[in-house]
Amino acid sequence: MPTMPTMPTMPTMPTMSFIVPVLVLTWSLGNPQAAAQAPLAMPAQAAPAPPTLPAPPADAVVAYVPERVFQSGTKRFSDFELMLSDLMYADIVFVGEQHDDPNTHRLELAILEGLARRRGSIVLSLEMFERDVQASLDAYLAGTIAEDEFLTESRPWPRYKTDYRPMVEFAKARGWTVVASNVPRKLANEVSKAGLEFLKTMADGDRGHAAKDLQCPFDQYFDNFAETMNAHPMPGDEKKSVAEKRQTTERFYFAQCVKDETMAESIAGAYQKAAASRPIVVHVNGSFHSDYGLGTADRIDRRVKGAKVKVVTMVPVENLDRVKPSKDDRKRADYLIYTYRAPKPAPATQR
Repeated sequence: MPTMPTMPTMPTMPTMSFIVPVLVLTWSLGNPQAAAQAPLAMPAQAAPAPPTLPAPPADAVVAYVPERVFQSGTKRFSDFELMLSDLMYADIVFVGEQHDDPNTHRLELAILEGLARRRGSIVLSLEMFERDVQASLDAYLAGTIAEDEFLTESRPWPRYKTDYRPMVEFAKARGWTVVASNVPRKLANEVSKAGLEFLKTMADGDRGHAAKDLQCPFDQYFDNFAETMNAHPMPGDEKKSVAEKRQTTERFYFAQCVKDETMAESIAGAYQKAAASRPIVVHVNGSFHSDYGLGTADRIDRRVKGAKVKVVTMVPVENLDRVKPSKDDRKRADYLIYTYRAPKPAPATQR
């Protein structure tokens, strides 16, 4: 049995001067005469600040996942089930995540569960596994190797157990295909150092781990990428000239592009392979890869003509009740799922 989370301390009860009118009003609901004599309700008080609750243990079963769904097309808040009833008609669904947000990962599983009720054929595609481990992933899904062996061979991300294992196990239990869609990290790192020319030096067997057709234009996606790079300068950037910084940005962009092209090729290949069963491919990646319909999402169109693509972006916030999507936010995805992220504790004061 998993360790149960520690229950939060119950808040102090309000004074009796506040409780009495509430008790009388409750009793008088079934007594019209008493209702006429009941004292007036006290003025509404300001909503108390929400308590800061401890995070549940990593292995705890969490039933309630706070969220709000915003549908960009209607510019209105919707709900989770209505979103799923729309996504079920898509061919490919991108789920853009924030890698370090626990509620994001719980809701990703909920999306799979909801679509499983509505569609018979589903393929799960993951940025988190790389193409060269597909054989190990297939063997694990088929039950021919144990999980320990699979994890040893597949280089899972650090929080695999809590973040991605639930989705893989859900797919495994239903016999779904799971696609290791991404380019090997080592290959992408080499491109970030030497540019696209590095791919020409690779042996044929290794070259197949990256997309065959690569198109990396300096378009809006590049501009977004460069802006992000500039906002997070690397050590030593202050000593580089403008031209040198541009070259560095371009090399890293090419590595990003190779990832996007490879994931798009993997998604398209899986969709086409299962075309007879009219599948829906659910691809999970970091949100930058699919926001605004760019990145990996943009590279689907030339590979699967006419595919109906939907983009969902997870957005962790500290206050779900005050969410107001900006005009730019509404361009990010067909659906924005705002998830609750607990505020970070204030740093300890120095004495």
